[in-house]
Amino acid sequence: MAADLAALLATASQVLDAAAPRFVEGLGAPSAVQKGRNDFATALDLEIERKISEQLSDRTGIPVHGEEFGGPQLTSGTAWVLDPIDGTFNYSAGHPLSGMLLALVEDGVPVLGLTWLPVLGQRYAAAVGGPVLLNGVPLPQLERGKLSDSMIGFGTFNLDGEGRIPGRFRFNLLGALSRLSGRMRMHGSTGIDLAYTASGVLGGAVIFGHHPWDNAAGVALVRAAGGVVTDLLGEAWTIESGSVLAAAPGVHEELLDMISVCVDQVRGEANQ
Repeated sequence: MAADLAALLATASQVLDAAAPRFVEGLGAPSAVQKGRNDFATALDLEIERKISEQLSDRTGIPVHGEEFGGPQLTSGTAWVLDPIDGTFNYSAGHPLSGMLLALVEDGVPVLGLTWLPVLGQRYAAAVGGPVLLNGVPLPQLERGKLSDSMIGFGTFNLDGEGRIPGRFRFNLLGALSRLSGRMRMHGSTGIDLAYTASGVLGGAVIFGHHPWDNAAGVALVRAAGGVVTDLLGEAWTIESGSVLAAAPGVHEELLDMISVCVDQVRGEANQ
């Protein structure tokens, strides 16, 4: 299996490398498809997803589930999971913090993760068990850390937003985090938050999104680096989880304790 994964990782890397020049060329592409409130796709999203999906299917025989065109269900069987442009708002604005995310999922478990940041010239890749490779060079495993010493990636939010994880709760969580770590970063890209957690640039990442194309590749990277991955409530992360909490050992426990306090406060206010 390790040999098979290594071959698939090499093939996937070649496919993403082939798409990278077009990704860089299209930086700043305007919105082309409105997908919902504050959500859109550019023409490059569609073009790159088609190109990568066709090449992966032809070269590996494994179907692709992409953000823009969908694909097979992901809780059983084997499939590629693709986000052709992660950080679309950044990308469309000409901001360099955006990338291509690709994972191989077996029965809902990410076994390969690739995060390509072409504008930055960074290529993160890993198979289950590690190591994480940055531009082909193995990175060290994550060491146990402390929240007070760590930068934490934090998901974006609208204070008045409702939905699964309301904006007010996210705001309260950010406030609590600011008291424990003065080093928060909002990159506007889940893929960057998780790749940088896997590489040790960030001590952890708080991810409010639930889409597998946003999360699967980064989860594979963090796990391969020896990090801890759950949802925000501390439950084991699965492809169907509604959030991600990923961090180095030690930092994860402190983040989870902080979130638990915020959850208890919300429940207490609701019962008053």
